[in-house]
Amino acid sequence: MLSIRTLSLVIMTLSPTIGMSQGYEKLRLDVHQMLETVPGFFAVAFKPGGDTAALLINERAMFHAASTMKTPVMIEVFRQARKGQFSLDDSVSVRNEFKSIVDGSLYELDLKDDSDDSMYKRIGGKASVRELIHQMIIVSSNLATNILMGLVGAEKVTGTMRRLGAHDIEVLRGVEDGKAFERGMNNRTNAYDLLLILEAIAEGRAVDPSSSKAMVDVLLAQQFGDLIPALLPPNVRVAHKTGSITGVEHDSGIVYLPDGRRYVLVLLSKDLKNLQEGKQALARVSKRIYDFMIEGK
Repeated sequence: MLSIRTLSLVIMTLSPTIGMSQGYEKLRLDVHQMLETVPGFFAVAFKPGGDTAALLINERAMFHAASTMKTPVMIEVFRQARKGQFSLDDSVSVRNEFKSIVDGSLYELDLKDDSDDSMYKRIGGKASVRELIHQMIIVSSNLATNILMGLVGAEKVTGTMRRLGAHDIEVLRGVEDGKAFERGMNNRTNAYDLLLILEAIAEGRAVDPSSSKAMVDVLLAQQFGDLIPALLPPNVRVAHKTGSITGVEHDSGIVYLPDGRRYVLVLLSKDLKNLQEGKQALARVSKRIYDFMIEGK
């Protein structure tokens, strides 16, 4: 849960040039009220496009990244394609056999633990890199993710995050590496680093402007909408990536308002006792931040 002391630090990070200091103070208190009664631990990072102001709550606390790690993987795939290491239209083998980072032993993904079954039907065949990106993001395909991780390499993914200024996020491995999980070798992130990399995409500098636009288009096609977009009007577009495991519900994205403005919002949670209650609270936080952008208070 959040403490008043933790939240009281947030207002000091805000630029006075935004002219909304009283509005931010009210926003801070409202977010606290929405989350304080929900058992669990939360982080929030919110920043309007083009502003130096930000609302940051537990932004440096580390979380299991869950499927939010798929956004960094996407960035690295586009980066390597831009460098000419392969084309997004190249075909790669669809396989279900991967090496543990612990000892190189082989493991397979279990369809029942994946949110997408379409790639499993293509095992033994081919899929384009572009198709794999699409499935990895919009339906969070673990199989597509591990194939792409094998193509670009976890170290390269993390290295690119460092060059973008994200110094804490760690992409160590693909999904469902049981031996690594048992040893605590997990992909990790914090709200601040996800904010930075989503800003880079929104501003066209994650790789280059055309690649960044293509990544936004993929994120806009996201099929899971029960956190950031859940309570927003239908004319608000959200380019985002979710993530969930036991006790964890995340969402991170770029919100595009009808008037042309945008903002980045990252909502992270862990140690949730009631997943539905946690998701509802985060959806309400998203709506409160949307109202702040619209009303300025």
